[in-house]
Amino acid sequence: MEMSDRYCQGTRVEASRTLSHGLSTSIATDPMTEEILRDDLRFYFMSPCEKYKTRRQLPWKLAVQILKIFMITLQLILFGLNNQLVVSYKEENLLAFKNLFLKGYSGVDEDDYSISVYTKQSVYDSLHYVIDQYSQLRNLSVGPASYAEENGEFLPLIICKKSYKRGSVEPSEEPYDIDAELETDCLALDPESSKTWRMNNASFFELDFYRLVDIEITFALKGINLQTVRSHELPDCYTFFVKIVFDNSCHSGKVKLTLDFDAVSSVCKNWKISGTAQKSTHYLLIFDGFVIIVCLSSAVLCTRSIILAVRLLQRFSSFCLENYNQKVCEDDQREFLNCWYILVIISDVMAVIGSILKMEIQAKSMTNYDVCSIFLGTSTLMVWVGVIRYLGYFEKYNVLILTMRAALPKVLRFCCCAGMIYLGYTFCGWIVLGPYHEKSLSKRTQWCGCSAELISTRLSHSSSTWCSVSSSPSSQTLTRPSRVTKRQASP
Repeated sequence: MEMSDRYCQGTRVEASRTLSHGLSTSIATDPMTEEILRDDLRFYFMSPCEKYKTRRQLPWKLAVQILKIFMITLQLILFGLNNQLVVSYKEENLLAFKNLFLKGYSGVDEDDYSISVYTKQSVYDSLHYVIDQYSQLRNLSVGPASYAEENGEFLPLIICKKSYKRGSVEPSEEPYDIDAELETDCLALDPESSKTWRMNNASFFELDFYRLVDIEITFALKGINLQTVRSHELPDCYTFFVKIVFDNSCHSGKVKLTLDFDAVSSVCKNWKISGTAQKSTHYLLIFDGFVIIVCLSSAVLCTRSIILAVRLLQRFSSFCLENYNQKVCEDDQREFLNCWYILVIISDVMAVIGSILKMEIQAKSMTNYDVCSIFLGTSTLMVWVGVIRYLGYFEKYNVLILTMRAALPKVLRFCCCAGMIYLGYTFCGWIVLGPYHEKSLSKRTQWCGCSAELISTRLSHSSSTWCSVSSSPSSQTLTRPSRVTKRQASP
C-alpha cells in the first residue's frame, strides 16, 4: 500500500483507502479474495513505472503514446509546410491579378482590400483596362495562367452593370426623382473576339453615374501550382473565379475597385512528372499508413483499459455491497473513470481521419486542405494536452495540476463575468467610436477586434490628454481634436 500512497499523494483515492480500511476490520470475507482485490486496486492507481517494478509489466500505452506524439507532430509539420505553399500560391496569385487587371495598382490597397477612382474618365479607363488585359492575358502573364474552358470552349468574361431603373438628380436645385428598383444589364465577352466586341457594344459603356450602383466583371482562369514539385509533391490545378467590382453605391464621388477570387483546386489531368516526386509520395503514404496503425493501437489499448476499469469498479462495488451493505459513492466511482483515456481515443479517431484525408490529398483524390488541417491540428492539440497526465506522476507537477483542476470552475466563472464586461465595452465602443475609426468601415475586419482596439486607443489617448492638461496651470478644459480631425479629413 506504500507505493500506492506515494503515487496518489495529493490525489483522491478514496476507493482504495476505504477498501483497505474495511478489509482490515472484516471478519466474514475470504482473505484470498480480499488480498486479490486489494492488489488489483493498488495496481490500478500506480504509475507506469511502479507497475513495471511491481509486476514487470511493460508500459505499452506509455510507449505507444510517446511514439504517437513524435509521429503525429512530424506528420503535422510535413502537411503544414505543404499547406503553406498552397496558401502562399493563392495569395501571390491574388496580388498578381491585382497588378494585371487594376489600372494604377501600386501594390498597396487604400483600405486593405480596394483602390479608388474619382473621375468619370478614370472609371472608363479602368473598365477598358480590365477588358484589354483580359484579352491579352497569354502575352502578359509570367505565370502558367490561361482561360478556363468548358466542353472545349473558353468561358466568357461577363460584365454586369447594376443601376436604378429610373432617376434624375440636380444637386444645385435639390430636386430628385429616383426609382429604387434596380435593373441589371449584362454582356459576355469571348476572348477571341475582343477586338470587335467593344465597338459592337459601345452603348453599353454609356454610364449614367447618378443611377449607377456598381459594375461587376467576372471571369475564370486556370493555373497550376508547380512549386509543390520542389517539396516532392504532385502539383495541383486551380480554377480562379475572379470578380472585379466597381462600387458606386455610396454616390459620394468615390468609386471603389475591388478584386477578389475563389480558388477551386482540382486534380490535374494527363499529368506526367519525371524524377523523385512520385517516389516520395509513396514514402509519405507509407508513413501516413504507419501513423494510422499506431493511432488504432493506442485507441485499442485505451479502450481495453476503460473496460478493465469498469470491471474493477463492478467488483469493488459488489464487494462493498455484499460484505458491508454499502454502495460506492459517485465521487469514488469517478476515480475509476479516467477521462484521459477518452481524450486519447478522441484524438486517435481524429488523427486517423486526418491521416486518411492527407493520403487522399497526396494521391490527388481530394484537394480540400482545410478539412484535413482541422482534423490533424485538433488531434495534435489533444495529444500534447494529454502529456499533462504524465507530468502528474511527478510530485511538484502533481500539486500544480491539482491546483489547476480545483481552480478551473472559478476561472470559468471569472471568464463569464469578464466576457459580459467586454461585450458591453465592445457594443458601446462600436456605436460611439466606430464611425470615426477607418477600420470599422472595412467589411473584412472583425468588428470586435476593431472595437477593442478603439477602446484601448481611446483610453490611452484620454489618459495622455488628461495628464498634459492637468500639468498645465492655464489649461481648464479638455478638447477632442481626434474627432474634429476625422470629420474634416473625410471626403
